[in-house]
Amino acid sequence: MTPDSVKELLDSDDYGDRLSGVNKLRDLDPAVAYEMIQPLIVDSNARVRYSAVSQMDTLGQCDLQRTRELLRDRLLTDKELDVRAAAADAISALKLTDLFDDLVALYREMDDSTGWLVKMSIVAALGEMGDARAFDLLQEALQSDIDAIKTAAIGSLGELKDERAIPLLLAYTQDEDWQIRYRLAQALIHFDRPETRSALEELQKDPEPAVAQLVQALL
Repeated sequence: MTPDSVKELLDSDDYGDRLSGVNKLRDLDPAVAYEMIQPLIVDSNARVRYSAVSQMDTLGQCDLQRTRELLRDRLLTDKELDVRAAAADAISALKLTDLFDDLVALYREMDDSTGWLVKMSIVAALGEMGDARAFDLLQEALQSDIDAIKTAAIGSLGELKDERAIPLLLAYTQDEDWQIRYRLAQALIHFDRPETRSALEELQKDPEPAVAQLVQALL
């Protein structure tokens, strides 16, 4: 791969070629790839935009200020929900904490049923960013009727390591969904308290083998 051969793909009228070109940017020098990927972030095709935005978690380091502008625009204006979700993922990976308020506002704007993918990505992003301001929203997300959002909130509360989350998390030790108990075990390991240790020992005997084996590996 050379910059010229990739550029030929990126300039194609065929979205499949452009998508291929975006994927081949991984083989180029990051600084070169960063300059070439920017127009694809606003490509007319949603698959191309998604692929381009998804690469910004690494390429975005080349110019964080410009990246911030690009990702914020996709987060708030893109018509495709998975592109918005990818923007949230990249924002968290790059620790762009100055976009915290935008993430929270978008979470509260989206409907659970139609925007659950974006909301789940925002909840996961807030945990990865480790911003203490996220506690209230994560507590709110625990009440979601969408299991994917609730599960992401459990994981993010663990990553946040705010001990106010402990009683909230312990309420899920007997949840009927083993995937929630699995994520709970991953969250509780972040806390060094007698009650969390006791809960993990209980989960070590969980009837679901995946949960029990996870806890055995963690302890």
